[in-house]
Amino acid sequence: MASGLVIRSGEGETITDRPERTIRVLVEHEALTLSLFRYEPGEKGPDPHVHRRHTDAFYVLDGELELGLGPEVERIVGTPGTLAAAPPNVVHTFRNASDRMTLFLNVHTPSMGFAAMLRAAHEGGDEDAAHFDQYDPPADGGRQLADAVLRGPGEGRRTGLDGVTTLAKSEGADADGQLSLVEIILEPGATYADPAGGQVDVLYVLEGTVSLGAASEAPRGDVVVGPGSVRNNGSSDARLLQLGSA
Repeated sequence: MASGLVIRSGEGETITDRPERTIRVLVEHEALTLSLFRYEPGEKGPDPHVHRRHTDAFYVLDGELELGLGPEVERIVGTPGTLAAAPPNVVHTFRNASDRMTLFLNVHTPSMGFAAMLRAAHEGGDEDAAHFDQYDPPADGGRQLADAVLRGPGEGRRTGLDGVTTLAKSEGADADGQLSLVEIILEPGATYADPAGGQVDVLYVLEGTVSLGAASEAPRGDVVVGPGSVRNNGSSDARLLQLGSA
């Protein structure tokens, strides 16, 4: 996948688009698959399950997402800015239990063929979908809730320098070292240089517009793969979400 690639808001591979839900794959790489989900009230994901070899993570963009995590499938409500990540063998499920639409990002790292599974399931290829790394909860309930990564809005390790504030919500040993997820705030005139520490690094623009060069800009909802560096040439703060393989 080429560095500096921009996926515009509304682009990507739409797997399903019905009145009750939209699922769109934004980035597909062996190290990470990033998808955008829209769930209307009452929509739900799979029953409680585990993945044995990869991390499944959720970042809420709008509305509320109810997550069930751990052996007791404890219910946790995520609002915008919430990260919930289930490392291998942590039971999880999710649904929109509210009375309004919810929008969230879903990250699988490593991918383990998640996008291929979505395609197969949508096309009725149940046998192909069955090869995906997804299983019923183990008899012992799986790993404890404490092994999940839960960071509410504004939570994480905060650092700041030269007009750039970062809020690391998953890093290092978090999510078994499989997922890096950092919120970034760029003040007007500030530049963020991508450290490119993983196999793939992705920026999702949460607010504002960032410039990738003299002729390329990425506004809210755009995704930039392997950005190198981005600059905020606007008059207000820009907010980004950086995702990658840890």
